[in-house]
Amino acid sequence: MDYNLVLGMKAEKNEKVTERNTAISYGSGGVAVYATPAMIGLMEGTSLAAVDPHLPEGMATVGTSISVNHIAATPIGIEVRALAELTEIDGKKLTFRIEAYDEKEKIGEGTHQRYIIELEKFLARTQSKK
Repeated sequence: MDYNLVLGMKAEKNEKVTERNTAISYGSGGVAVYATPAMIGLMEGTSLAAVDPHLPEGMATVGTSISVNHIAATPIGIEVRALAELTEIDGKKLTFRIEAYDEKEKIGEGTHQRYIIELEKFLARTQSKK
C-alpha cells in the first residue's frame, strides 16, 4: 500500500512554558522549568504532524519508541519549538530525527519511531481488552 510519505517530510510545533508544563506540574521533578515529559510530548506530536495528514483515510500512526536527551533547562515564559524530520521508512515503521529549542539554545534531541496503523482495526483490537 502506498502511504504517500517521502523521506525528508518535516513539521514544527511551538508552545510556551507555563506552570502547566513544568517538571513540578508533571511530577517529574521539583523545579519550575520545562518538563522532560512535556518536551517529549511536543516532539512526538510534531512527528505525527509531519506525516499523519498525508496518510490515506482510515490510516494513522502511533508512537512505538522514543530516545531523547534533554540537554538544557527552559524557564517559565519562554517559547519552545520542536522540529521533526522523517529520516527512514521501513514498511510501516517510520523513524524521525527530533530536536527542540528554546529562544536561546537547543534543549533536546533524539529519535522517534512511529508505526502506521489501520485505525478501525487498531481501535477494535484495543477495545477488545475490556
